[in-house]
Amino acid sequence: MSDTTAGLLQVGLLLVALAVCYRPLGAYMARVYTSEHDSRVERAIYRVIGVDSRADQRWPVYARSLLAFSAASMLGLYALQRLQPHLPMSLGFPGVAPDQAFNTAASFVSNTNWQSYSGESTMGHLVQMSGLTVQNFVSAAVGMAVAVALIRGFMRSRTERIGNFWVDLVRGTLRILLPISVVGTLALIALGSVQNFSSGTTVTTVSGNSQTITGGPVASQEAIKELGTNGGGFYNANAAHPFENPNALSNLLEIFLLLLIPVALTYTFGRMMKDQRQGYAILAAMASLWGLILVGISALEAAHPGTALKLAGAAMEGKETRFGEAASALFATSTTGTSTGAVNSFHSSFTELGGGLTIFNMGLGEVSPGGVGSGLYGMLVLAMVTVFIAGLMVGRTPEYLGKKITAREIKLVSLYILTSPVLVLAGTGLAMGLDSARASMLNPGSHGLSEVLYAYMSAGNNNGSCFCGLSANTGFYNTSLGLVMLAVRFIPIVLVLALAGSLARQQPIPANAGTLPTYRLLFVGMLVGVVVIVAGLTYFPALALGPLAQGL
Repeated sequence: MSDTTAGLLQVGLLLVALAVCYRPLGAYMARVYTSEHDSRVERAIYRVIGVDSRADQRWPVYARSLLAFSAASMLGLYALQRLQPHLPMSLGFPGVAPDQAFNTAASFVSNTNWQSYSGESTMGHLVQMSGLTVQNFVSAAVGMAVAVALIRGFMRSRTERIGNFWVDLVRGTLRILLPISVVGTLALIALGSVQNFSSGTTVTTVSGNSQTITGGPVASQEAIKELGTNGGGFYNANAAHPFENPNALSNLLEIFLLLLIPVALTYTFGRMMKDQRQGYAILAAMASLWGLILVGISALEAAHPGTALKLAGAAMEGKETRFGEAASALFATSTTGTSTGAVNSFHSSFTELGGGLTIFNMGLGEVSPGGVGSGLYGMLVLAMVTVFIAGLMVGRTPEYLGKKITAREIKLVSLYILTSPVLVLAGTGLAMGLDSARASMLNPGSHGLSEVLYAYMSAGNNNGSCFCGLSANTGFYNTSLGLVMLAVRFIPIVLVLALAGSLARQQPIPANAGTLPTYRLLFVGMLVGVVVIVAGLTYFPALALGPLAQGL
């Protein structure tokens, strides 16, 4: 079988698996978030934390609850890392340094999972399980809760109530993420992923040296890291490590897991809005962007210019031979388009333009199809920009899903769109202006700029993957990237919740002959264009100085 055929077969199997799960999972998630019944376990949790599950919250209360929970989570994770040598199952590792503990806590709480450390030589099993893995669950549930709150903003009228954060958090964790993760964990174990509490096995290498190979609860962390679009690996090599991702089938399963919820949430959106066409339109825009990026990266990596690359059959530097170019391009496209950040190859070793496309994909705002929850609410925000532009073109007050897009909504949307580019470009500029920060670059010139730009693009879009050339474990990068991750996660979340509250107060407007149909291909095409122009081209000057300059 040729490499091209194998690549197309992988994509086909992935799309079939997603199509099979799309409607059942999307409908199930809609029932989870609209049900009035609490399970016995959920009622016990609400009693412990003192929450009335029947009491909906105004958006400021919803936002304060979310921020308070995230702040407590960050303090708890920071403390676990600092106190590691005094905890059981620490494997003898010392406490994590203050700046790195801050960076890691900010990273996992913000669903970014940027890692400036090697997990197998830094974190003991307890911190990996009760710290990092727990945050993989709850940070993903937070993103889903915000997406559902925004949907309620469109659904409801003449109210300021957008749901109960604690109920959304608990249900998303217990009813959606946990069951699927258990199934995913068992599947990964069956395929060869490691799951134990081994402190390490010392072996003799081919060269005669000794090496300690660390085991641990790998499969359980791997499942939720993909399902929750988190991305933080148990090992430094992430999903390129055979203990995390043993073979081609486990690789396909991991790609399926990281795409599953962001794709199915579009069905949830349509079901909750009682107009499934709206969900299909959002899915079509997401799929178009994902497909275009996949074709671009695959073609650039398969073109293999140069003698060495022609002999290898593709641009194979930095790629696992057990996956090859096609599976690496598929993983790279999916991980940079879903804010996952997991990698099965090293993007710094991609061709110049191929690596540039991974940066561009993140720069789209993580909406192709985006992170768990964040992809949907990000695309809905851009859909509001689209109807606003269309309204200006025909001289009508813009409407979306029966709600007017007034000056207040546009101000919130504009602030949302500007947050990430301002932080990414300011952080990159500051790093390039400091000698100490530039010293962390592995390569000089345009490729070195790409390393720094990728780091801030990853942090500034809550992705978490790295270009793997930048030595980011320094005080400057740990602090600056940590601050960027927190700001770009929680400022947009507050703006989205404010937007949900503003929409919920409005009275629905019935559709008429002048209403733009937001479920047709014309709107899908306009939405894709807005994403590329408004979000993507913001970074064009920086891309021109980095990967484009190197590639051309």
